Amino acid sequence: MGNLTSNNRMVTILIFGAAVRPDGKASATLRRRVEAALAAAQGQPDVRFIPTGAVGRYGPSEASVMADLLMKSGVRSDKIVLEETGRDTLSSAQAIYRLLREHEPQGHVMVASSAYHLPRCVTLLCLLGIAAKPCPAPPESAAATWWKRWYWRLREVPALPYDAALAIWSRLTGQL
Repeated sequence: MGNLTSNNRMVTILIFGAAVRPDGKASATLRRRVEAALAAAQGQPDVRFIPTGAVGRYGPSEASVMADLLMKSGVRSDKIVLEETGRDTLSSAQAIYRLLREHEPQGHVMVASSAYHLPRCVTLLCLLGIAAKPCPAPPESAAATWWKRWYWRLREVPALPYDAALAIWSRLTGQL
């Protein structure tokens, strides 16, 4: 996999994980997040991808499944840096912070995730000191029914302030 050397024209795209299916393949949500990252990378002269996500209920890690999708789409392995410790959105954002702190990116940082999840991802990264912009979200939701789409949206209502408070606390107490 790649390294974190960068230049001022490089775009770093962070891809937040989602479930891996029992057969070890990407869920529809995970696949759409990778597709959003690939779409945002089109036309960029130099792109590095950082997929984040640990092993969930079913292995392998979310990050490695995304890396496999990226490589199958033509991305060279040296343009992919895996972050396989993030077990949830906050721990992924914190792990990315530590990763990028060691190797300050000179170019832009972008975030790929689902539309309902992007505000929390961008907010947490901002609170941790990473100026990230959202990639355009996947055009359609992986949730097949309206009530599942609303479930995922409403779930973010308590999650964003809760994770934001924890991110601020971790930064204030030097736990990063």
